[in-house]
Amino acid sequence: MLTWNQPSAMVVPQVLQQILQRALWRITTTIVCTMTINWFPGHMNKARRELATALLRVDVVIELLDARLPESSSNPMLATLRGDKPRVLVLAKSDLADPAVTRAWLQHLERADGSRSLALDGTQRGTARQVLEACRQVAPSQTGRKKPLGCMIVGIPNVGKSTLINSLLGRSIAKVGNQPAITRQQKRYQLNTDIAVSDTPGVLWPKLEDQMAAYRLAASGAISDAAFDYLDVAGFAATFLATRYPDLLRIRYGLEIPANELVPREPMELLETIGRGRGLLRQGGIVDLQRTAETLLRELRSGKIGRISFEEPLPAAAALNNGDEPCN
Repeated sequence: MLTWNQPSAMVVPQVLQQILQRALWRITTTIVCTMTINWFPGHMNKARRELATALLRVDVVIELLDARLPESSSNPMLATLRGDKPRVLVLAKSDLADPAVTRAWLQHLERADGSRSLALDGTQRGTARQVLEACRQVAPSQTGRKKPLGCMIVGIPNVGKSTLINSLLGRSIAKVGNQPAITRQQKRYQLNTDIAVSDTPGVLWPKLEDQMAAYRLAASGAISDAAFDYLDVAGFAATFLATRYPDLLRIRYGLEIPANELVPREPMELLETIGRGRGLLRQGGIVDLQRTAETLLRELRSGKIGRISFEEPLPAAAALNNGDEPCN
């Protein structure tokens, strides 16, 4: 059983408290990683080659990250492919993320990378225009430019690239769906006389070395459901929610268990508690774990459980001492 009595704030500095809290979260989520998740279908390899060629012709790269997991949703291949081209970082789906954590990520990204960063709320169409203004600000000098500023939207599958395109155009042109690999080919759109934007297929990387990140990607909907076991990923998600957002979990599923008694429970025991609270029972009063897993992941992805973030930016001191190990 994992327990931790928080030291007094007068004794332990705030940064150290953050390290300890994060360490507890990593322990309770790492123990449920029981399989290896990888997903790199053939069309992604083709898309990666085409992306490398297309990036040579654009002026600004718009990289979309999932606001709920900015670190895990950052494709390491894109840094190499982009080279020194200016970049705008967009935290998409911020309406699904914990707003306080999103603000912390924006500050962290601006300091750590120097790229222009902003959050995109999918429920507010006006915020998409801020992306274009940011592109104009970071673009090379446009003095004497005779062609539109070329921008390319890149990111992992199901991160919201097509949603951004539709918001910029003011109409539904790009196909949108709550599943990965909807866009399969590059498309270019002329927005106005001075700017054009290209949409690209979502691309992961060939091997997901960090399996903690892979579990977060699977839970968020960035990986095809066929590539993982629902019970494993739902168990991971349940443990995470019980650790970081226990009140949201209790309210959504009518759990009468105190928040501090959720964390020590095994993942399957948590799923059984959730399923019983929702009434997802089979004949004889047995909890239907498969239906429970599907329900939990579906409601987590849609935001019905509440606004949650899978990752927080590490404080500078923690970054030097976190001892972060991938889940293998």
